[in-house]
Amino acid sequence: MKVELENATLYLGDCMDILPTLDKVDAVITDPPYGIGESGGEKNRYKHTRFITPKHFDFGWDSIRPEKAVFDLMIESCNVFICWGGNYFADYLPPSMGWLYWDKIIGGDFSDGELAYTNRKKALRSFSIHPFKGLSGGKNREHPTQKPLALMRWCIDQAGQPKTILDPFMGSGTTGVAAIQMGRKFIGIEREPKYFDIACKRIEQASKQVDMFVEQPKAIQDAMF
Repeated sequence: MKVELENATLYLGDCMDILPTLDKVDAVITDPPYGIGESGGEKNRYKHTRFITPKHFDFGWDSIRPEKAVFDLMIESCNVFICWGGNYFADYLPPSMGWLYWDKIIGGDFSDGELAYTNRKKALRSFSIHPFKGLSGGKNREHPTQKPLALMRWCIDQAGQPKTILDPFMGSGTTGVAAIQMGRKFIGIEREPKYFDIACKRIEQASKQVDMFVEQPKAIQDAMF
């Protein structure tokens, strides 16, 4: 299934099937499932905290780690590659100096932050924001691992000036919302119908609200590495 929106093309399906059919893009910015069963423990992880886990979450999506072939396809499909949870895929990825670090400033039993692998030949960079910033203690999240919108806008900045952004594991579409808000074109792929529908609605709403006078990105070659 393919949905065409203003400045966005969204696919319902497996990225292994869809990626080979797409043209090369400026940047892939994504957050694949890590395959560590973290989602299965998410219910209990929030049980004894003040944060509320939305009942509509599907906690089985993180049971399988994507194969290396998926990463090969993603890397081949773009100039700049940014992948959250890159530390869980170190056996798939070549060495890199340009890691990104998200400082969650959350404390307690939670992880201090998360790492994103990139193929940038640049220094490590960090960004600090609470994971539930603007989400009412997490109640307004649409996906168990939904990233803050400000974090994804920062990721796009770190990718240079990409005109077209691809997320092969789109989830609830936060990367797409950030891309549309920043005047970029977006391609998203999601295999779970529930999250695909959520992403379509969020990205369509972002398209309607985008500032008509948003500054357009410079050519990607002006900011590459």
